[in-house]
Amino acid sequence: MSDSAQKVAQDAADQGVSQEAQLLAACYEGNSQRVQELVDSGAEIFVTDETGRTALHFAAASGDVDTVKLVLKAGIPWNTLDSGDYTAGDYAESGEHKEVYEELVQAGIRAEMILRLFSKGEANGRAANEDYLSQPVEYSGDRLVDAERNGVMMSWEAPLMDMHAQVICTKPDSTVLNVGFGMGIVDTSLEEFGPGKHVIVEAHPDVYKHMLSEGWGDKPNVHIVFGRWQDKLDEIRSLGPYDGIFFDTFGEFYEDLNDFHKVVFQEGDDVKPMLSKPDGIYSFFNGLGGDHKLFHDVYCHIVRADLLNLGIETEYTPVKGDAEIDEETWKGIKRPYWMLKQYNLPTCKWAQK
Repeated sequence: MSDSAQKVAQDAADQGVSQEAQLLAACYEGNSQRVQELVDSGAEIFVTDETGRTALHFAAASGDVDTVKLVLKAGIPWNTLDSGDYTAGDYAESGEHKEVYEELVQAGIRAEMILRLFSKGEANGRAANEDYLSQPVEYSGDRLVDAERNGVMMSWEAPLMDMHAQVICTKPDSTVLNVGFGMGIVDTSLEEFGPGKHVIVEAHPDVYKHMLSEGWGDKPNVHIVFGRWQDKLDEIRSLGPYDGIFFDTFGEFYEDLNDFHKVVFQEGDDVKPMLSKPDGIYSFFNGLGGDHKLFHDVYCHIVRADLLNLGIETEYTPVKGDAEIDEETWKGIKRPYWMLKQYNLPTCKWAQK
């Protein structure tokens, strides 16, 4: 990272070097005054070097917060990637520039919030879930995959699912809800805690058939709701309230997760929240932005803020990644959905007034 960046800085010192090369060099040096001068004089801010690194990557590597702020203000997106798929946050962390990393996180939060305001009322392209439900899935050894070989669920998640089950099922004979059966990993863990009522919502017809073939429909404490949770709210609500709720669907977006939160914690004259008060506990599979740490950290902040607006406090328990999750784990999978060293396990409870 540093050798070629130093070369850019050296080249910029030579006579006749373009303003853009000088801009990248000034960013790498953390010379915010020089960067401002170059921007003011018309230097192209969206320039990249031969490896796709932007002014933001170089500024983050410098460790100078003022330079990072300046480049962000000039228009470089907080989530830009270089040719190696690295974010500016990766460069900041590589140099142990904690203040710069936090500035990038805050920039991401601001940008995503603004984007949400501008996209209100627009179609958000939620066809992915419908496509997934209309195509076959396959149980193949340690994984469940869709028709395009995307990983729906994999066995490496088992330790995490055990922890999620332990979080939401805190007492015997409780009433629990899980949305998204998949391979049944979390539901198997929940059964070990002896819930009195165990409601499972599953929308995919192949997964539903698999559940029945595995005997889940014969368990006296299990109630299966077949269909999309959005279409089964009355039935789900009638089986509650729930002492613990877990959410882990496939082919949906953050907007869908946020919509689920709104109906789960909704409270009014004629509607009681699905999560019991005051001691109910909610959790979800926190794969948000799971391919880049910066993206993940931004969304952890956003979901916490959104839940707090609904009266829910969220704590994240850091769980170090399993060393066995490597390239071999993802062999045969179209796109890995988790590549981080630390999983932030959410525990969500009613805020204490």
